Amino acid sequence: MNMGGPNNLDEVEVFLNNMFNDKRIISAPKPIRKMLAKLITWRRKEEAKSSYAALGGRSPLVGYTKQLISKLEEGIDATVHMAMRYTPPYSFDALQGLKHVDEIYAIPLYPHYSSTTTLSSMEDLEESIKKQGIHAKVKTLHSYYRHPDYIAASVERIKEALGTDNPEEFELVFSAHGLPKKIIDNGDNYQRHIKYNVYHARKALLEAGIQFHKTHLAYQSRLGPLEWIRPYLEDKLKSLKKKKLLSIR
Repeated sequence: MNMGGPNNLDEVEVFLNNMFNDKRIISAPKPIRKMLAKLITWRRKEEAKSSYAALGGRSPLVGYTKQLISKLEEGIDATVHMAMRYTPPYSFDALQGLKHVDEIYAIPLYPHYSSTTTLSSMEDLEESIKKQGIHAKVKTLHSYYRHPDYIAASVERIKEALGTDNPEEFELVFSAHGLPKKIIDNGDNYQRHIKYNVYHARKALLEAGIQFHKTHLAYQSRLGPLEWIRPYLEDKLKSLKKKKLLSIR
């Protein structure tokens, strides 16, 4: 389970409209949310299409998920399905033909829990299960940001990006997706989970003898007039304009 992404440029508008129609993204009453979603989609779709065109005309998330499914099916005795939140295949599609199963293991591919991602996907899955009259027992993961293998994988990506360069010559920037500050203030654990990962990744790097000149965390993808969690990535990059940077997304 993941948020999904456009499978082609024609799906960009579908992706944006579905995302901003999500009550976990915009908490306004449904009629207002629907109007806001249309407005935001209209304003952002051309810029978004240009960005996806630069990526080959589609979101890489779908391809990566298919690769993951292929590897999983090689190692477990189960059929693995892909369910996306905002683009096909949706959870309703993924559940087709599963009325006969006794157990469903729903795995949200969001390492850090947030109401805007994990909870939204699980609510969507539960609604689809009810609509199709499925009575299987559902097991799931809350998050996996603390798992040693996840932290180790993050560290390996940093090592790959660094190569043979001297880490002390670089400022390391961890770039995470941002959220409106009010969502965090209302108790969402996302930012706490992100900070945990950055702390333990930095600790693992030091234990491996890799020490950067300085390490930073910043948040990207800010949208609209609301205050989002800080520091913003664009501000952080401006402050480091003349530094040698290694950025890990």
